[in-house]
Amino acid sequence: MRPNRAKQMLQEGKVVLGTAQNAIATVEVAKMAAAAGLDWFFLDTEHGPFTSETVHNILQACLATPITPIVRVADFQYDLVARTLDSGAEGIMFPRTESPEKLAEAISWAKFPPQGVRGFGLGPPQIGYKTATLDEIREHQNRETLVVAQIESVRGLEAIDEIVQVEGLDALLLGPADMSISLGVAGDWDSPKLWAAIDRVIEACNGAGRFPSIHVRNPEFAVKAIKQGMKLVSCGADSALLWGAVSGLAKALQAGR
Repeated sequence: MRPNRAKQMLQEGKVVLGTAQNAIATVEVAKMAAAAGLDWFFLDTEHGPFTSETVHNILQACLATPITPIVRVADFQYDLVARTLDSGAEGIMFPRTESPEKLAEAISWAKFPPQGVRGFGLGPPQIGYKTATLDEIREHQNRETLVVAQIESVRGLEAIDEIVQVEGLDALLLGPADMSISLGVAGDWDSPKLWAAIDRVIEACNGAGRFPSIHVRNPEFAVKAIKQGMKLVSCGADSALLWGAVSGLAKALQAGR
C-alpha cells in the first residue's frame, strides 16, 4: 500500500515543499508540480472552481507520481471530507479553524472507527485498488491520512492552545493573507504582528508534537518561514505562476519590437 510520503518526511524532521492549485481546472498542474520534484500538492477546493469529478481526476494524477495531494475542503461538512478521501486525497485541510470542538468532529469524519465515523466507500485509490481486507484498509487510511487545520484569524490564534491538542490532528497551517487581514495589517508580509502570529503557530505545534505549516506567495517569504521553523510549506499557486510566466514573456517580446 502507498505510504504518505509527505507525512513520512515530516516525521523524519524534513521540510516538505509544495505548491497550490486554486484556479485552473486541469490535471496538468499537479503533473508539473510532481515532475518539478515538489513533495506535496495543495488543491484548494474552498476557492477553486473544481467539480467533484475534476478533484477526482487531479488526485488520480497525483497518485501516479510520488507527490502527496492534500485537499482544502470548502467547509466543515462530512460529505466533502468523505468524497475527497474516497477520491484519493492523502491529506485533508480544514479552513478557518477557530473551535477545538468543531475541529474534533471534523477529524472524526476523516477517520474510520474506532478513531472516527468515516463511512466505507469503494476500495480507496490510495492503496492502488489492490485487494485488501477492510481492516487493512481501515488501518492504512487512519495511519496515513494527514490532517491539517488552518489558523487564519485572531480568534483561531486565541484558541490555538486547545486546537493544537485535538486528537488526530497532524499539522496547523497559518494562512498569512487572512491572518494579516484579521490582524489589521492586510498584505503587510513584514508586519511584526503577522510574524508574531507565525511564531505563535510554530511554538504551539512544537509544544504539542504537531507540524507547523504555511502557504506563502513567494520564495523569499517561504525561505524566511522555513528559517523560523515551518515544516510543511506551500509556495505560489497555478494562476500566479502562469501570470508570472506569461507577463515575463510579454515583456521580453515587447522589448524586442
